[in-house]
Amino acid sequence: MGKFAGIQDSFYLRHQRRIRRLRALRKQKELTLVKDRTGTVAPDGIYLFCVLHNEKLRLPYFLEYYRALGVTHFFMVDNHSDDGTGAYLAAQPDVSLWHTEAGYKRAHFGMDWVNSLLRRYAQGHWALVVDVDEFFVYPYCDTRPLRALTDWLDASAIRSFGAMLLDMYPEGPIDDGHYAPGQNPFEVLNYFDSGNYSQKPNRRYGNLWIQGGPRQRVFFAENPDQAPALNKIPLVKWQRGNVFVSSTHTLLPRGLNKTFEEWGGEKICGTLLHAKFLPDLKYKTAREMTRKQHYAASREYRAYGQANGPEIVMKHEFSTRYEGWRQLEELGLMSLGGWA
Repeated sequence: MGKFAGIQDSFYLRHQRRIRRLRALRKQKELTLVKDRTGTVAPDGIYLFCVLHNEKLRLPYFLEYYRALGVTHFFMVDNHSDDGTGAYLAAQPDVSLWHTEAGYKRAHFGMDWVNSLLRRYAQGHWALVVDVDEFFVYPYCDTRPLRALTDWLDASAIRSFGAMLLDMYPEGPIDDGHYAPGQNPFEVLNYFDSGNYSQKPNRRYGNLWIQGGPRQRVFFAENPDQAPALNKIPLVKWQRGNVFVSSTHTLLPRGLNKTFEEWGGEKICGTLLHAKFLPDLKYKTAREMTRKQHYAASREYRAYGQANGPEIVMKHEFSTRYEGWRQLEELGLMSLGGWA
């Protein structure tokens, strides 16, 4: 029975990989090139890929943060923004920009567009795939550039790098704070849950499914299994035939998903600091409830609205104030692995 199940899984995964590649080719037609600076990219560069909608508020710090880490070019898809996001990105010297008015949901929540750009531009390169509210933290990120990490990963024959999404939140009510463009969001969102996480292996895809933290605790307490997944694979040495299947939670070929040997294990991994709970959450919740373009009929945003999310205080007695990557490593939320 086990052997038969393995054959079934193998067939299923090959089929899924083929479908995702075909979808990427088809959905590529929905992207209109606005600003092409791909001719200026460094041949050994580290590239970042992102789909976004109405995120002008977050962009100044986002770009500054990743430039400082060592990203050499940004491949951005503007999904029908009307707040100046497109114009802002088009003016950036290291951004190539595409625009689409097509449905985010019908593009498999943007991953068809990302897969199409990765297929065309990222082969043979290290690629970061993140949302505009996700900030990559890895061991020694305060003293070593991203290139030092990718060089070590290359030397260690590691092709993908896992990270747990760490939801950050303010001390008081979400909408009581103030955030200015260009400001470090973690001056406002300076707390996180150091525990309260669960993990289980996904037998078919070989990844580790992680849930918990403040979103489960505050917004999904009655339905914890419906809380968002926190396991991500943001950094990949892209090769021909690779595809993301479910956001950045899952990749094919299957071996790319084995980024955690075990929870708290020895394989190197990082975190993604999640800057979702800024004071604009109330606006974003109302907009996404109207757009209805997110997973499970925008279940996450419905939970925010039903819980009166922007006014709720997420901090509780076991919250931890953020101090840096070493703190996260000591808490077991990321691992040095063999990188000394």
